[in-house]
Amino acid sequence: MIYVHSVQRAARYYPDRHALMDGDERLTFRQLHARIRGIAAALVQAGFVRGDRLAILLPNSSEYLSLIYACCWLGVIAVPINVRLAPIEIEHVLADASPRGLVRHSSLPAPKARLPWEVVLDEQPLKLSEEECREPCYDPEAALALIYTSGTTGKPKGVIATHSNILANVHAGNYWIRYREGGVYLHAAPIFHIADLPAIFAAPAFGATQVTLPRFHVQSFCETIQNERVNYTVLVPTMMNLLTQFPDLKSYDLSSLEVLAYGGSAMSPELISRIRAVLPHVKLIQVYGLSETGFLTGLQDHEHAGNRLASCGRPCPGSDVRILGASGAELGPGEQGELIARGANVMRGYWNNDVDTAASFRSGFFHTGDIGYQDAEGYFYILDRLKDMIVTGGENVYCGEVESVLMSHVAVREAAVFGIPDDKWGEVVVACVVCKPGETVTAAALIEYCRLSLANYKIPRRVEVLETDLPKGGSGKILKRVLREHWMSVASHREVS
Repeated sequence: MIYVHSVQRAARYYPDRHALMDGDERLTFRQLHARIRGIAAALVQAGFVRGDRLAILLPNSSEYLSLIYACCWLGVIAVPINVRLAPIEIEHVLADASPRGLVRHSSLPAPKARLPWEVVLDEQPLKLSEEECREPCYDPEAALALIYTSGTTGKPKGVIATHSNILANVHAGNYWIRYREGGVYLHAAPIFHIADLPAIFAAPAFGATQVTLPRFHVQSFCETIQNERVNYTVLVPTMMNLLTQFPDLKSYDLSSLEVLAYGGSAMSPELISRIRAVLPHVKLIQVYGLSETGFLTGLQDHEHAGNRLASCGRPCPGSDVRILGASGAELGPGEQGELIARGANVMRGYWNNDVDTAASFRSGFFHTGDIGYQDAEGYFYILDRLKDMIVTGGENVYCGEVESVLMSHVAVREAAVFGIPDDKWGEVVVACVVCKPGETVTAAALIEYCRLSLANYKIPRRVEVLETDLPKGGSGKILKRVLREHWMSVASHREVS
């Protein structure tokens, strides 16, 4: 269904505009529509039928976009796989999704088990079929993709995103970003992530050209914006952090960039201030959501936000978000509880996982697992993941609050806070930090710095200053479970207090 409202719409109303720009290649919407029809026909010849799954293990590319579109055309379910997963994690996704076929890049792991249809795209390009292809699938409730969760707290689960789910996200994005016809959109964030996936369909719907960045590097990001005159893009906070620290940023002409949306994980007000300083002409849009829900809230007006820079904004029409207390009652302004949501953007369930689906939906609402509150005007604030909240000595510690203080230190580039078991306190607060290039700081100095802003029970009891970047998933989220496992495997923890 969504294909009709995106690429097919563009081929009808903007046939001769550029649809894709990939190096020297330029495709119009008319040409892209024809290419997708040829790929869809080739998949039919390979035995694909509606409801089959096609796994895609590729870096961002125009071929990636074309494959997603061809799946939509046929009602085949796309399974975009995080390219940063370990081979054993990729095997888990493939075993769970049971795809009929796989398209991958030769640099990425090959599956142990043979699939009925496999293509290594950089070694054997897809051959387009000249056969006739039926009209595009038009079923709002058809599954469009299985989007596997980041696995920050455990094994990834396959989120069933329907055509109507993604179309609802297109409308939500338009509410906050206010798309105009034309322009150039850059896929800098990974396409397999829910923060970027809806843009695949939003860009054609408004006649915008798409450009892809295979892998995020600050220099190539700036070069692409300058050379292709990019107008819109979406980044995750780790990418924005790197952008603010790029010494050659002023060497590039980024004047074409109009809108920079960001999401995927919490971002400190300090980092928002830095990005506003280096890109003062760019409109910033914060969006909050999950793989299971797509976009839930958005914050538009950063210039006049003030203290609301810590907020993730308000829901758009069609998205119902509330705060629920432990008793099951809805909470009022300032009261902390779990965010719950319902709307056309919310998934219908997890693939092959009725237990977790039932546990996530209660009384018609999806329970996000995020802890937060809303103010008197309905702006939402995220404090932590329910599973990440630390309970030490009977007091709740929200990791995001401690991380925000650590990130405000002049020497700190990255910070992650988590809890580890303790016989006396139940849990104690632990932090891992990475310094900016050329900067140094001791664990003791960071603990003293936290004392200036935090209650004693919130102050990290143990701090490790790492020489390497914090471990992250493909969406840029810090993998705290990896850090926690590292600490738990050490017999004698370093203690600084």
